[in-house]
Amino acid sequence: MPIRTRFTIWRPLATAATAALMATLLTPATAQAGPRTSEPVHSYEAAIREAVWVDTRIDGDGDGRTDRVAVDIVRPREPAQRGRKVPVIMDASPYYSCCGRGNESQRKTYDADGNVVRMPLYYDNYFVPRGYAFVGVDLAGTNRSDGCVDVGGRSDIQSAKAVVDWLNGRGRAYTTRTGSTRARATGWTNGRTGMIGKSYDGTIANGVAATGVEGLETIVPIGAISSWYDYYFAQGAPLYDSGPEWLSDYVESPDARSRCAAVQQGLVDGAPRTGAWTPLWRERNYVPDADRVEASVFVVHGMQDLNVRTQHFGQWWDALAENGVERKIWLSQAGHVDPFDFRRADWVRTLHRWFDHELLGYDNGIDDEPMADIERGPDQWVTSQVWPPRGTEKTTLRPAEGPQDGVGTLGPKRDRGTETFTDDPARDETDWAAHIDRPTPDKAGFATAPLTRDLRLSGSSKVTVTATPSTSSAHLSAVLVDLGPDTIRDYASAGEGITTLTGRTCWGASTAGDSACFRETAAQTADVDFTVVSRGWADLASYGGAPLTPGKPRTVTLDLAATDHVVPAGHRLALIVAGTDKDLIDPPSTRPTLTLDLSRTSARLPLVGGAHAFRAATSGAATAPGEAVLDGVRDPRTAPRVPEAS
Repeated sequence: MPIRTRFTIWRPLATAATAALMATLLTPATAQAGPRTSEPVHSYEAAIREAVWVDTRIDGDGDGRTDRVAVDIVRPREPAQRGRKVPVIMDASPYYSCCGRGNESQRKTYDADGNVVRMPLYYDNYFVPRGYAFVGVDLAGTNRSDGCVDVGGRSDIQSAKAVVDWLNGRGRAYTTRTGSTRARATGWTNGRTGMIGKSYDGTIANGVAATGVEGLETIVPIGAISSWYDYYFAQGAPLYDSGPEWLSDYVESPDARSRCAAVQQGLVDGAPRTGAWTPLWRERNYVPDADRVEASVFVVHGMQDLNVRTQHFGQWWDALAENGVERKIWLSQAGHVDPFDFRRADWVRTLHRWFDHELLGYDNGIDDEPMADIERGPDQWVTSQVWPPRGTEKTTLRPAEGPQDGVGTLGPKRDRGTETFTDDPARDETDWAAHIDRPTPDKAGFATAPLTRDLRLSGSSKVTVTATPSTSSAHLSAVLVDLGPDTIRDYASAGEGITTLTGRTCWGASTAGDSACFRETAAQTADVDFTVVSRGWADLASYGGAPLTPGKPRTVTLDLAATDHVVPAGHRLALIVAGTDKDLIDPPSTRPTLTLDLSRTSARLPLVGGAHAFRAATSGAATAPGEAVLDGVRDPRTAPRVPEAS
């Protein structure tokens, strides 16, 4: 179904009779549709550049006064001179000073008066001439702000929420960090705000939207976290060897580190490496508050993002859908990469139309277009009218023993056998997949026969495993694999699927201190024999409410990352169950051998067409070469952009 928004300026009336009546009543001037595209009619060079400090109303660093966060503003001068108010695009970030933003790691720079000269990225260059203000917020404890970084907690979220409140006349700001002269926004902005950002920045957008703050009309989270626990742990299995205190120390300004020791210690104490679910993690989980979200949400995520894994957008998307939030989504084959660097021209054009519709209220038709854009091959995109597509059903597949130990089959029938493997922390999912057809001691693999038709997975999967460990600690990995040759974005490379070129393209207006020109990129590809589609991990000891007992079975359901992937005819779909996934989860304290009870092990996969599609793809005549279909349309690898039936 097409997404709808609350602020469409004009929409055709419901009946022909009413439309005809209105046509007779309206004069030609008033009958004309409103504007559809904002144009670059304002001077970027003459734009107003100013800084204010917004009071967050909390004292995170405990110095006896409420913290103020620095807000750098670039806004068009002409509307201000004419008394016109403009909407705001905001990127709230901890990275403006420590680490930089974007593929070229740009940092803010300032003039002698403390006003921003270079704002990282292209948002101000492109949108300010089109009648938007751009606001770059330094999160508490970073760059020029007071307070402390608390990694997605109350201070982080309030850093940006307080700015939205101020833009809407509900908060206080000052012209200096410590002074008493007030600064007001109501004279130049209508308060309508859109938040955007990649990674940590997009995470803040998610968190602020989850407060339901009035005036936040849309968010565009790119590769963003929805629950900080799920960033550091996967169902109890540690994903990193450090906790949020490391990230806090990394992004904090030097003067903040000297006053934020108590906050740092709170992060250590509240996030034990045991993987326990603590109040710290509950505070940093935005998914339960999806019912408070009033903003529309345009999600962008790389389906091979192994930094902010796709579970984050999957659980957030599902919760937003349950609560009727207006949504749009782009899913790429890349890793942790901004769409500006994998689909630049289409991205800027789409983002422009999205903000015009959501913040200016222009009826430009974007709400009637397909909800999802999905990259099927490098630079080859398809669309789905809704996502996941209509007809997607959770379908249960089960592993079964095969002719050799550890080399089994995957299908709908239950098997009563067992399979055994020993955790090997030196092996990973690529090792397992490469040896799917021969026994190895470190994994159990189960695969279909070659498919006779394309089979599409769209959404989040779950794998339930019943395993008996030989020791008192054990980690599990479950991996879905497309077995067959393909050319993909090389997400495992340093560029995570892109390579940066020497030439530049320009997106907006420039000044001497802030260029709108950025280095071009191209897809970095790899020819592969298999593709990991989705993965999930868990600590077996975290389940059951009692210590893990050697020799006693335990059942765990692993949440696998969301994806949208087509397993083509001729390929096979495989499920692999193993222990430590090297470099993706940390190993347990022991090296267990685990015995799988296949009768109590299964996978629930979101198949387009459900069980019927699986039966059709694993039986009957194969489709003719070159005539593979995807839910009724030809394989999109033959065209740059086609719709998929949904």
